Order: sequence, then structure tokens, then C-alpha cells
Amino acid sequence: MAEKYKGKFRIETIRLKDWDYSDPAAYFVTICTKGKKKYFGDIINSEIKLSRIGEIAKRYWLEIPKHFPFVENDVFTIMPNHVHGIIIITERADEYKKRQKLQINSKYQNPVETPKLGVSTSINDIKKHGNPKWKSGSLGVIINQYKRTCTIEARKINKNFSWQQRYYEHIIRDEKDFIKISEYILENHLKWEEDEYYS
Repeated sequence: MAEKYKGKFRIETIRLKDWDYSDPAAYFVTICTKGKKKYFGDIINSEIKLSRIGEIAKRYWLEIPKHFPFVENDVFTIMPNHVHGIIIITERADEYKKRQKLQINSKYQNPVETPKLGVSTSINDIKKHGNPKWKSGSLGVIINQYKRTCTIEARKINKNFSWQQRYYEHIIRDEKDFIKISEYILENHLKWEEDEYYS
């Protein structure tokens, strides 16, 4: 659950041992740049002014549901050196594929192309992170594709761009938790100068 950190709301990483990260749920995610370098812009007069790389990070975050149609974006913010956002997995990827297949095979439906569900992870990734987190449509795969796509485009501008290897996630437990996290994300830029963790 949430805890106070120096008077500011902060979510600690929760990786539940038996939790399947492809299960429908709302997830609070934080992804930081390597060394917490300010690739995405800066805070000026309490407003985030995005750099070209920051615009890339924003654009590809908004496009996540195009690649994972069983995912919805909720509130998010691009900060100078990290991204906060709520990702909602509305349906398991395998169940989504089954529904699409039924539509395609139905004589009452015109054939439609099933959207691609993102890049596959390598065997090394699966061995390293474990199957529950890196199966098709899991949170790990969604974040992996987002980071990979951003990196390819960002390095056309700055060849040194890189993310931290890991990311933070929190399974949102209830409506109260959801509201509190949403408020934190939306107000994050106001705390930038005093937030030692991210600055």
C-alpha cells in the first residue's frame, strides 16, 4: 500500500510473487532515464516544457493502446527524467485473441486483421524475468516495447539516451488508491524542485 516519504505520497515497488502481470488490473508505473538525466525537458514556472525527446516519450505513451488493444491509458505525466502513468489491462491477451479469432471466423463478420500485440521478448528476457511477467500482453512486455521504441527514436536525436534497466510498478488495489495516485501524477510537476527522489 501507499506510504509517506518525507511528507510526499510515494508508491513502493510491489512485485507479488504469485501475481500474473498479464491479469486485468490497473498498474501505476514509473520509468526513469539512466542516471536520472533530464532528457525529456525541464520544469519552468511549475510547468513541464518538453524537449524533442520528451515529445517522443509522450507520443509513444499515448500510442500504447494501438499496439496493445486490450490496454487503456489513464492519467500520466512526462517529467524531465521519468514517466509516471497508470496503465489498465482490461483483458488478458489470450482472451482478446480468442475473441478476435471468433469474429474473423464468423460468417456474419467481414475478415479483419488482428492487431499485432507488440514485440516478442527473447528467451534471455524470459529466463531473466520469469514467465509470469514476460508472457504475451503482460505489463513487462508492454513497458519493454514502450522503452524500446522510445530508445530507437530518441537516439536519432541523442545517441546517449538510455533508460534505467528496471521500472517501478504498483498494483492499484481500490478506488481510494486510484484517486490518490492519480492526484500524485497530476501534481508531480509542482513537487519537482523539492522531490529529492526524482530530481
